[in-house]
Amino acid sequence: MLVKQAKAIARQWVKENASTMSGFQGAFFHGSTNWLADSAELAPTSDLDVMLVFDEPPPVKLGKFIYQDLLLEISYLAAAEVATPAQVLGVAHMAGSFKEPGIIFDPTGHLTKIQKAVAQEYAQRRWVIKRCQFSREKIISGLQSLDATRPWYSNIMGWVFATGITTHVLLVAGLKNPTVRKRYVAARELLAEYDRLDFHERLLALLGCAQMSAEQVAAHVPALAHAFDAAAALVKTPILFASDISPAARSISIDGALEQIAHGLHREAIFWMVVTYTRCLHFLTQDAPAELLARHTPGFDALLADLGIDEFADLVRRRERVMAFLPELWAVAAEIIDANPNIQIAEDATDAQ
Repeated sequence: MLVKQAKAIARQWVKENASTMSGFQGAFFHGSTNWLADSAELAPTSDLDVMLVFDEPPPVKLGKFIYQDLLLEISYLAAAEVATPAQVLGVAHMAGSFKEPGIIFDPTGHLTKIQKAVAQEYAQRRWVIKRCQFSREKIISGLQSLDATRPWYSNIMGWVFATGITTHVLLVAGLKNPTVRKRYVAARELLAEYDRLDFHERLLALLGCAQMSAEQVAAHVPALAHAFDAAAALVKTPILFASDISPAARSISIDGALEQIAHGLHREAIFWMVVTYTRCLHFLTQDAPAELLARHTPGFDALLADLGIDEFADLVRRRERVMAFLPELWAVAAEIIDANPNIQIAEDATDAQ
């Protein structure tokens, strides 16, 4: 399916469904789709993200589901978070959704006004630096959230997401999409552009997968797939990412991992494999009988063991390693910003209102 066709289907869903939702203010395309040409193919292992804006968003997002053969992901956002261009320009995962026209529904014209202002200043150096700072702060806060009293899967999720945001600091510096699942693939491509693939190895080392072979990574996929199917069959707890562990999303998490492994990007696949496995264990812990949880825990532990993580003390050491790495990360981000010809230095710059 072409991106243009997928966007038309998404617009139809918004028209038919979102307009009747209480407090609905507007909608826009979000995430990686905004970085693709309308003539590009939307990969079978991808979804199309749509953000719905509300006065007060519903507590749990609709998430992923199939609509007219398209995997949609519907998320919610408070209108207060897109009140000014400055709010959008300084947020790494939001600014990219406004750098190009991608508004689906905008009865007041406010989102369109924000989009035009963001597009004008998106590449300005001060905003690029601010978005890099935003990502760096997310790394620090995520690592600081580790707590031995929390469930094991919760600490693993905190560690892997915080560590993975190291890629976002670089991607934002390069005016690239701070994508979620394929962040390590995107970081590799960016660093290759700047002849710094050596630094990509450093990013992978922080995860513990720099030395892992394709065979070693692939060996974990069957157990992950079994855990995914088990969790997807009985998810009951209404959690933010519940739809990511569902039959509709299997093509992304399982087929997507196999696709990356087949293309020689097995180490880059590890990030989302850990995220997915952690989410499966979360749901199995919440909703599964004890014997079912026990059946799938060894596979999770084996994957973590290959990354050098067996106990909380290992996460503490990994946290300290990432924290110590941040000055080097920032230095490389600064190199990319300085070398990027598309980054602008505005004269008499003032904060966008």
